[in-house]
Amino acid sequence: MSQSPFEPEATDVPVHPEQPAIAEAVSLLEADTPARRLFQQITAEVAKVFVGQDELVLGTLVALFSGGHVLIESVPGLGKTLFVRTLGHVLGCRFGRIQFTADLMPSDITGSPIFDMKTQEFQFRPGPVFTQLLLADEINRSPAKTHAALLEIMQERRVTVERTSHKLEPPFLVLATQNPIETEGTYNLPEAQLDRFMFKLVVHYPSAEDEAEILSLHSPQIDLDRRLAELRTVTSPREIVETTERAGEVLIDPKLVRYINSLVRLTREWPQFYLGASPRAGIALMQGARTLAAFHGRDYAVPDDVVELAVAALRHRVILSAEAEVEGQKVDDLLTDLIRSVEVPRL
Repeated sequence: MSQSPFEPEATDVPVHPEQPAIAEAVSLLEADTPARRLFQQITAEVAKVFVGQDELVLGTLVALFSGGHVLIESVPGLGKTLFVRTLGHVLGCRFGRIQFTADLMPSDITGSPIFDMKTQEFQFRPGPVFTQLLLADEINRSPAKTHAALLEIMQERRVTVERTSHKLEPPFLVLATQNPIETEGTYNLPEAQLDRFMFKLVVHYPSAEDEAEILSLHSPQIDLDRRLAELRTVTSPREIVETTERAGEVLIDPKLVRYINSLVRLTREWPQFYLGASPRAGIALMQGARTLAAFHGRDYAVPDDVVELAVAALRHRVILSAEAEVEGQKVDDLLTDLIRSVEVPRL
């Protein structure tokens, strides 16, 4: 394979790989492919209502077209529900939301059999999980048995009730949120369950310019449904599934496979990490790199695709050592140093 003009030198690793910008991603596009055009159309429509938060938009779209799910860490009021509703309208997908609380039961998510007086039989009534874009708000506020039920559905893409299996219609994307500030009344997600999420995206407060635009855009008393009705639906569930399948055909050079493997395995040896990433992290990076390359208009992945997604794919799969926690070290900073330490392959 010939060397890509966008391949970085062995020492040229982006300073902030954890914060990709959509504008920078678009500037790297090489060919006018269907996946590239779809990516541009989706981001352009979403930007008419949802301002900024480039990492959230790009990471969510990569996860959606890779068959993965996203864990979002942010304080309240940053527009997560607005984003999912907007994305559902633009994609032509059904939108659902579950507000997780301490008394939420698994049947409140999956649905349950209801006795029909007319037929004198039990009929299954689907729960809110039977949608295509699901916002699981504050997932860590429910006990383990409740969010475990959702995580099982995320993996199997089906719901089993009373020994009857009900398949979910693709695409199916879960965006689970948790508040990093409030810990009272919350239940930490076990590492094995965190590993089910393809990416963990950290949403920060918007910049001054973005926040001023948000105030101007959303201060008028205009119903959100009216705003969304003005947006164009640019795709459909069927096209999303077809694009996902095509993205899976993007080529990954054996050198890039070894590079991904080196990054993941190094997390298990890094002195500040008590626990490193599992092989599932490498799978997530390979799938994400393929999808990102397709968004860039390429039929092959390059190291930049991996670096751009590495922190999001690894930050929830590693655990700091006790010494690193006492010293106040940050996972993202340590992962950035780790990524910089691995030589970037020349393809």
